[in-house]
Amino acid sequence: MMETMQTEPIILYGISNCDTVKRARQWLTAQRLDYRFHDFKSQGVPADHLDRWLSVLGWEALVNRSGLTWRRLDDAAKASVNSVATARAVLLAHPSLIKRPVVEWGGAGDDAHSVGFKEAAWSGRAHSTPK
Repeated sequence: MMETMQTEPIILYGISNCDTVKRARQWLTAQRLDYRFHDFKSQGVPADHLDRWLSVLGWEALVNRSGLTWRRLDDAAKASVNSVATARAVLLAHPSLIKRPVVEWGGAGDDAHSVGFKEAAWSGRAHSTPK
């Protein structure tokens, strides 16, 4: 991680062995953006941050329905995920269900959060994020 002069750090949330998280971390480093990594496996899911992500990003964007953890859930559990409240409960119980990475870009407003890694979308952020 490179040192920058951001007023609030970028925080990247995910799981360290996730390939998408690895690519996102490499990209941030290559862009010389300072960030802090929060690993769901070792540090848990901060419930207050999850509530913000659910509000800003929406539960549908946060629930990773293409991963192994989702496929391992029984049909009743999958069917129960149909609202903010039910998504919150299942995401807290199964952090691997959170689509990764979730990023807090260090700013204010709804655009200060993102989920997933797409280099093209992040490139615009690199130019607008204070260094």
